[in-house]
Amino acid sequence: MKIIKRNGAESEFHPEKIAIAVTKANHACHKSELTQADIDAIAANITEKCAGMSRTVSVEEVQDMVESEIMRKNAYEVARCYIKYRYNRSLVRRANTTDARILSLIECNNEEVMQENSNKDPVVNSVQRDYMAGEVSRDITERLLLPEEITKAHREGLIHFHDSDYFAQHMYNCCLVNLEDMLQNGTVISETFIERPHSFSTACNIATQIIAQVASNQYGGQSISLAHLAPFVDVSRQKIRRHVQEEMELMGRSTDAETMDRIVEMRLMREIEKGIQTIQYQVITLMTTNGQAPFLTVFMYLNEAKNEREKKDLALCIEEMLRQRIQGVKNEKGVWITPAFPKLIYALEDDNMEEDSEYFYLTKLAAQCTAKRMVPDYISEKKMKELKNGDVYPCMGCRSFLTPDRFTDAGMGNMANARNYREGTHKYYGRFNQGVVTINLVDAACSSGRNEDEFWKILDERLELCHKALRLRHERLLGTLSDSAPILWQYGAIARLKKGETIDHLLYNGYSTISLGYAGLAECVYYMKGLSHTSEAGKEFGLRVMQALNDACASWKRKENIDYSVYGTPLESTTYKFAKCLQRRFGRIEGVTDKNYITNSYHIRVTENIDAFSKLSKEAEFQKLSPGGAISYVEVPNMQNNIKAVLKIMRHIYDTILYAELNTKSDFCQVCGYDGEIMITEDEGKLVWECPNCGNRDQDKMNVARRTCGYIGTQYWNQGRTQEIKERVLHL
Repeated sequence: MKIIKRNGAESEFHPEKIAIAVTKANHACHKSELTQADIDAIAANITEKCAGMSRTVSVEEVQDMVESEIMRKNAYEVARCYIKYRYNRSLVRRANTTDARILSLIECNNEEVMQENSNKDPVVNSVQRDYMAGEVSRDITERLLLPEEITKAHREGLIHFHDSDYFAQHMYNCCLVNLEDMLQNGTVISETFIERPHSFSTACNIATQIIAQVASNQYGGQSISLAHLAPFVDVSRQKIRRHVQEEMELMGRSTDAETMDRIVEMRLMREIEKGIQTIQYQVITLMTTNGQAPFLTVFMYLNEAKNEREKKDLALCIEEMLRQRIQGVKNEKGVWITPAFPKLIYALEDDNMEEDSEYFYLTKLAAQCTAKRMVPDYISEKKMKELKNGDVYPCMGCRSFLTPDRFTDAGMGNMANARNYREGTHKYYGRFNQGVVTINLVDAACSSGRNEDEFWKILDERLELCHKALRLRHERLLGTLSDSAPILWQYGAIARLKKGETIDHLLYNGYSTISLGYAGLAECVYYMKGLSHTSEAGKEFGLRVMQALNDACASWKRKENIDYSVYGTPLESTTYKFAKCLQRRFGRIEGVTDKNYITNSYHIRVTENIDAFSKLSKEAEFQKLSPGGAISYVEVPNMQNNIKAVLKIMRHIYDTILYAELNTKSDFCQVCGYDGEIMITEDEGKLVWECPNCGNRDQDKMNVARRTCGYIGTQYWNQGRTQEIKERVLHL
């Protein structure tokens, strides 16, 4: 059995250390209150509890158990001595906690950090360097930049102040890159002017350089549109035509127009293949300054094209993107596997949803891709127009959505000085999110003791706490000079501001957003009502909670002219942290705190039996009240031989919900060549991955891809998230 030490490192669990600590406390008293038999019983009881928790416990949790066991023996003097000892040791540790965590990172034995991000390999030097810098930044943030009220609430799991390891710098979260402006009007990368590209493949190459630069100057995800690359298909077409004509003239030959067109289009398809391959491979092989591949989403929306010619060219790009993703990428063994990035989003729209529509063939290809590689995810053009004032645009990264453009209608004009700005047209590319703070709804519920009046009071208090924390994020960005990240603020990714100009005006009037995250609606409702929020009574209460979050954001927005928005947080490591905090504060409450994770955003609990269509329909009502971002999913078995069923779910998404995905599995064992589902099993209280064919448990010798929070993870997860993955039921 294992235990997680204070610096995050994992080591063997030694019951005798419990006995030693209790013995020392017993001897420190004026009169010993515990017998040796009592001490042995305390150690045995705690060992048994830890063994039954189906996860690795922390030192702090064990010490909490020690206090409780001593009190149960009515040894109050011993308990007082033990508590005093803990307090004195905490004062000593406080001075060197950061040093200890950094050293554990270097030695690769920090279990907490090793499983913090499912797309970062903590053994790699660049990742370690990023984590080390993050530890220093987090320490500065907690000691100097945040008030004790916020730090304490974050530490206790009442709220989560996201990305505190980046807060010391003046950085925002995520964005929609204005790739069109940068490609059409030029940009500057590393003090070198990059002019408008003269071919599609060059445009793709420049795009990947832009993506890497943007990723290194923010800490969240970014999205680009394939429609911004599509115009360069015709640039290549005309260039190829000139080259073919020159070749014909050189050979002294002529050809008819039809043959010429066939030659040109054949070479053009090779150019498109080359360009898309550049994006695919460059993105997954690039290493940004934060130690991982760029968190990139590629948006594929046919109706974003400006004319019919461009739309047909965009369709060629989408087709190639899907075909290459279906194939996958080769791992170190030369086996085709599922890459994590780029994430793909395919828009379901009026001319690709019907079987007799012109672009239905792309929708079928998308279905095949989803069945094989878990992407693309789907945005319903119909539902998005209903909910976003008639506009359709991608999320930033995996799920964070901008608020509908209000600054254009208010006559604010070209706030970012973009060179592709079109008067009177709503603007989305070049906008960004300032950051996220998440409220733990489960804690608010449990703190109320099931008293509904008390719940609403506590919820208001916690929301105001989140508001204060969000204001700190906003104020941290105020005064930021454009010089801090030229690729963002001066050369078009976000804006084209002057040197020395601040970004302040882009933080107001709805140009950027700031997100009130939330987690655990399912457990919150269950605790308060004893029902799932799939029931009518549970749904009614859950919707009221969601409306309260929206009302708070609307109130802050009116007073401050900042676009606060409700955001369905994609908890990855924090789901485990929240669960542990809840268990420490409230014990194990059946159906509420009895798991090592809490449920993301408004999602139906992963253990609840419900069919795919009902799940999407029920969650659609909650997704409407999560305008700052959310994604629904259905868990499905291997669907590669049942594409009709995939298409049926896609049709339901189009008719029912703005944004959704299908979760499949895509694994490979490098030891025996097994390409089915790698399973999760328990080993001495710890959840581990195991090949069901050969029993391989070496994570370095298997490829596992799982959807965790709206994106695909490939580097494994902490014990809480692993339990959540293990317990997912199929919806089809």
